[in-house]
Amino acid sequence: MQFDFDWVDAFSESVFGGNGCAVVHEGADISDDVCMAYVRETSLVECTFTGPSEVADIRVRYFLASREIPFAGHPTIATVAALRARGSVQDGPLTLETQAGIIPVEVSGAQVKMTQIAPEFGPEVPVGLVAAVGGIRAEDIIAPPQVVSTGLPFCVTVLKDRTTLGNLQFDATALRALCAHLGQQDDNMMEPFWVTLSGATPSGDTFSRLLLAPPSPAEDAFTGSATGAMASYLWARGLIDQPDFTAEQGHGMGRPGSAQVRVLGPRDGITGVEVSGHGAIVMSGKVNLPQRL
Repeated sequence: MQFDFDWVDAFSESVFGGNGCAVVHEGADISDDVCMAYVRETSLVECTFTGPSEVADIRVRYFLASREIPFAGHPTIATVAALRARGSVQDGPLTLETQAGIIPVEVSGAQVKMTQIAPEFGPEVPVGLVAAVGGIRAEDIIAPPQVVSTGLPFCVTVLKDRTTLGNLQFDATALRALCAHLGQQDDNMMEPFWVTLSGATPSGDTFSRLLLAPPSPAEDAFTGSATGAMASYLWARGLIDQPDFTAEQGHGMGRPGSAQVRVLGPRDGITGVEVSGHGAIVMSGKVNLPQRL
């Protein structure tokens, strides 16, 4: 079958920045194996497949190369930007049906603001286990690593400086040890989300990286879902003075991206996280996909 698609760079005002996502319109009923094969074909980290919803304005499914996930940040920005460019949605409020729940979105031209759900704070993780995944020393981590989710869980890990962030070296064996500690299987790995409390540019307040295990690409250019989890962690632990800040990611890859972030609620009672960014359409066209492999 033939489907319309848009390839969108999310969290960037221009093409070739931020994080790319291919949006397959009206493809929500395509089989899982085809969706994953399509992600592998694009060499992107994630792709989305949209369809009608009985409980929201639009249904969105999110796929990695290895599995479906309940929610993801940059694909949400990309999906809504693509729909806006096609005239399928207008400026104003919008709701998305995802496996993580109903996600409220606000559209204003090329800018999309999503409100991620209230964070779930999971276990703290031994510093040594996390440090080994990035090939760094335990003392390079300045706060207890913790699993946090605003729709998708991440092990939020705060590093002492940008030099340490830049020196990270992914260790797959150490990641398996970390996931075993967390009781996770190899096909559902949770890579650490590394963050520093200074921006990549003078405009930024945080700078982050996400190194990925195969079959995904080696690094994610901008991770909107992890940004929401990270913001919740920093606000709850008193590591940022204000709930509003600019998050940056991808600059070391030559794909600079940024998001405006606002944590909602007091430090001890966060109700959600707003993450806003732009989407730039790189290409549009039609893709031929079977219903099943």
